[in-house]
Amino acid sequence: MKRHSIVKYAAVAAALSLGLTACGGGSSDAKSGGTVRVTLANHVWTEGIKAAIPEFEKSTGLKVELTQLGEDQLSDQYNVKLNAGSDEIDVMMYRPLQEGKAFAKNGYLADLTSKVSQDTSWDWKDYQDGPVKASTADGKVVGVPIITEREVLYYRKDLLKSAGLEVPKTMDELQAAAKTIAAASPDTAGFVARTGKSAAVTQFSSFLYSFGGDFTDAGGKSAVGSDAAKKAYAYYGGLIKDYGPKNVSTDMSWPEAMAIFTQGKAAFYTEADSLYKNATDPAKSKVADTVGFAAMPAGPAGSKPYNIPSWGLAVNQSSGNQDNAWKFIQWATSKDRTLAAQKAGVPGPRASVWADPSGTSTYPKDLAEAIAASAKTGVGHDRPEVVTVGKAREIVGGPIVSTITGADASAAADTANDAFQKFLDSEKK
Repeated sequence: MKRHSIVKYAAVAAALSLGLTACGGGSSDAKSGGTVRVTLANHVWTEGIKAAIPEFEKSTGLKVELTQLGEDQLSDQYNVKLNAGSDEIDVMMYRPLQEGKAFAKNGYLADLTSKVSQDTSWDWKDYQDGPVKASTADGKVVGVPIITEREVLYYRKDLLKSAGLEVPKTMDELQAAAKTIAAASPDTAGFVARTGKSAAVTQFSSFLYSFGGDFTDAGGKSAVGSDAAKKAYAYYGGLIKDYGPKNVSTDMSWPEAMAIFTQGKAAFYTEADSLYKNATDPAKSKVADTVGFAAMPAGPAGSKPYNIPSWGLAVNQSSGNQDNAWKFIQWATSKDRTLAAQKAGVPGPRASVWADPSGTSTYPKDLAEAIAASAKTGVGHDRPEVVTVGKAREIVGGPIVSTITGADASAAADTANDAFQKFLDSEKK
């Protein structure tokens, strides 16, 4: 499995210690079913679950052997152990949209379809459609989402007020507002967003869907050369080229783009809602008191941001302890645990936690409203749904960079379309 450098929740992960392991490896007790071996990534969600594990152990009589790793270390361990058919992992934290399809194709993930439907009080129907779709492979449920995110519009309330502008509700309004503010304040960009070929793909996806496109069509063929995709590429790249920061680089991921926004150098910024505290924390943001949030502006096809699970829990198909593995997942993803995680700043995949006032009490009111709207219209993937995701992102992200640097979006999209179709064909072999 290829390593990937674009890290969701990187700001949180960087603050956590890497490679912390509690009682790693197997044991004879695990064979008896008295132990469940759980491998998790460094993440704020993991910290909450770690603190609560004693209550799971007390209520079930099971012992949890927890291994906690940084993302690259996690990928390395999965690459070695899952490829070898090892039974040393029972429960594993994984990224449904990054490696989920590859894991499912390779037979690493146990089929959880019957398990998720058995407990009506646990309630699989409570999960949002987008995250459910991303956790399903070939009609089988292979994972349970634990963390979600959507793309929203970050904006500066003070700049809009001084310019006499309303919060943009459409792509046309966003473009016009970015133009107005950039013209009025030469030192302030009208718009900023990710620009890196691979890094920008996830955030570009919401523009692509809102313009009526997608990475592939209904028949599984490349669609990045469609008219809708060409318009989306031209729009996204054009916003950055025409109204973005001066001398903008074409390798920015979220930390670089966020820094420009939080230093007061941009009026609008489209980004994952999960990163919002970087903009609202006075210790990190010079504009913390003036940041507002809104749903993605509507394009010709409406407002269609991604609504995806960045992480989920799965059961290792080679585990001989699958019933106990499911008991852990069932507990860790219960309504109560999901609500507790959400209160701690981890956006949940259950509809109920967003309907519960206590579930949104720790979020800015306008952000909670934007999230609720996005969950209803969101699309369940933010990158091509393929096995080799990293290579696909490099291909479909090419026109983003080309357009930012002034190349013709249509020609760049045609080139990418041919390359992406060859890639799709190669994956079928």
